[in-house]
Amino acid sequence: MQRARIFLPGVGGQGTLTATTLLARTALDAGLPVTSGEIHGMAQRGGVVESTLLIGGYKSAVIAPGEADTLLGFELLETLRALPMLRRGGRVVGNAEALQPVGVCLGRECYPPLEAVLETARGYAAGVTMVPAISLAEKAGTAKAANMVLLGAAAACGALPFDLDALARSVEKYLKPKIVALNRKALELGAAAAQAGQAA
Repeated sequence: MQRARIFLPGVGGQGTLTATTLLARTALDAGLPVTSGEIHGMAQRGGVVESTLLIGGYKSAVIAPGEADTLLGFELLETLRALPMLRRGGRVVGNAEALQPVGVCLGRECYPPLEAVLETARGYAAGVTMVPAISLAEKAGTAKAANMVLLGAAAACGALPFDLDALARSVEKYLKPKIVALNRKALELGAAAAQAGQAA
């Protein structure tokens, strides 16, 4: 049985929890047992949101520091902050574009440049894939589909225990019909970007 511990950091309004739910349903449809949880959730726009997804028979939804197989980062600064959750040799798939958190907007924190995040991430991970999720989502039809861009990228680089086709089936099965086409397009654009090795 394939097993995976996925840690998903982001900020409210990015669809982090929607993505977690879709991944969980995709795993269940593949016959894989799933445990998921929201670790810290101020899900209003701008608040930090972290969720976990454990696939393959784990009893707890908790991922301790150094345990995550995959870090699926929806926001650049939150990806950087979450790197200690990753196991050595794990994989990072993240959004290369900034969506500044509250602390940065208020001037309490500085925003890291992409290159600094990449350099740090490479110190933790065996593989790092960063895609311009917001820009690609806008190409698909709406910036709100950035979460699907990331899922497509993660599937394309082997960071999930199922493939892009399984995700596409879940989009068709579980999302509202009127948004299926653009979300499928977002998956495809994310996958293509990951395969092309885009870093920004």
